Amino acid sequence: MTEEYQIRVQPQQAATEEGIRQFLHEEKGLALETVTAVRVLKRSIDARQRTIFVNLKVRVYVNEEPADEGFVRVDYPNVEDKPQAIVVGAGPGGLFAALRLIELGVRPIVVERGKSVHERRKDIAQISRTQQVDPESNFSFGEGGAGAFSDGKLYTRSKKRGNVEKILNVFCQHGANTGILADAHPHLGTDKLPNIIEAMRNTIIRCGGEVHFETKMDAILVEKDRVEGVRCGDQVFKGPVILATGHSARDVYRYLYAQGIEIEAKDIAVGVRLEHPSELIDQIQYHRKEGRGDYLPAAEYSFVTQVDGRGVYSFCMCPGGTVVPAASGPKQLVVNGMSNSQRNSPWSNSGMVVELHVEDLLKDRSLMELPPVPDMDTKGGALAMMEFQERLEYTAWIQGNRKQTAPAQRMAHFVNGKGSYDLPTSSYTPGLISTPIHFWMPDFVSKRLQQGFRNFGKMCHGFLTNEAVMIGVETRTSAPVRILRDRETLQHIRLKGLFPCGEGAGYAGGIVSAGVDGERCAEMLAEYMKG
Repeated sequence: MTEEYQIRVQPQQAATEEGIRQFLHEEKGLALETVTAVRVLKRSIDARQRTIFVNLKVRVYVNEEPADEGFVRVDYPNVEDKPQAIVVGAGPGGLFAALRLIELGVRPIVVERGKSVHERRKDIAQISRTQQVDPESNFSFGEGGAGAFSDGKLYTRSKKRGNVEKILNVFCQHGANTGILADAHPHLGTDKLPNIIEAMRNTIIRCGGEVHFETKMDAILVEKDRVEGVRCGDQVFKGPVILATGHSARDVYRYLYAQGIEIEAKDIAVGVRLEHPSELIDQIQYHRKEGRGDYLPAAEYSFVTQVDGRGVYSFCMCPGGTVVPAASGPKQLVVNGMSNSQRNSPWSNSGMVVELHVEDLLKDRSLMELPPVPDMDTKGGALAMMEFQERLEYTAWIQGNRKQTAPAQRMAHFVNGKGSYDLPTSSYTPGLISTPIHFWMPDFVSKRLQQGFRNFGKMCHGFLTNEAVMIGVETRTSAPVRILRDRETLQHIRLKGLFPCGEGAGYAGGIVSAGVDGERCAEMLAEYMKG
């Protein structure tokens, strides 16, 4: 027999199955000797009051054992002798597209410009040591994409677009803890993701697909407005194409633009990474001096406000995390955040960004007063937002002494327009350099950030503090370009057999939504192949 209960328990009771069993015994009258297993179906923390509770939905097994693993397995058949399709990019969009193609009886050929996830790890470690970025193997390029070395957040609002539960179950099938199916804001962690991604790749290969690393797409092969495949160096791969190259593949955008393949500029958000001591965020969010204590996770926060007609908000919050160098080429300085599964670093960070609309580039002069990037052929038009990103990243690189040392400023000093003569310790391993961000950041961004921080300080006492440091710049919140596709078939609006996919195509924003979009593109491609 099984029973389901909605319960509200103390954090120490929710921390272990034994604690939950004891609560059920005392509050629901269940005999301990009859409870053979307890499975948590939903879990969330209610920290609105000084007394903190954990809300749980649990399934209790009485005198019987669970009949399954706690997740739904997907059957992946052998597709070795099936028709093939090309997947360009092995990020979340590409990997989930390839796995879904296998389900549908199509043989995926995955081509990835970067290295395997474990080889890529070595190149990422070198950035702090050498202050140099490998343009083909970094925090953006390589197996797993930008999501592989991030917090691994699996929270999305894109439930109307596809089966989010399916994405989470596939992760569990490839080694993720089943707790992601229960948590309100699930995450995997940087330390867990590489093995999960490698397991997904092994499924593709075991079922007859192919995965090619260090294989960069040079051209899309087109005959009479129909895509026939791709060329990668001296190799040609034939078949319809799912293009899932990620939001940092600027050479792909330039190639599409030069070939007359329809794209458009897209709104983005830019700003900084804001890093606090995690203990301070825990104290603020849990409303108690002891912070998280022994049984609560590192606290999260989410802020949003409007300043002069544009949103200012926190983005990709990493509790108990680190700030990392996320540039994907030379003469760039970009930062991002990541956390391991335990979220146990001494710092917590978040992107703090300002909405930037395409029309703002024409209306606000401060946005285009940034120094131009040397040897960059400016095109404007569909590439205008991307070129703004590049100029802001180049400016930050100059401010960082032309290295990966990041320009930084204490939070309250920034708000008050003062320089910071010293900086707090930080998780950012290439190092920080004190600069007046309010002086060189475009006024459109800096003045809104200043007011946004004032607003957040009023919402949350203690948040606006010089214990927090701003680290610049955060620019890769989403793709600056959208590759135009048909709403129904998901094919490019003109080229048959080309399926722009995921975050890089402008249709997703994070691991889960990219995975959902990858599955949808695979389904549409399979229909296309039926003729």
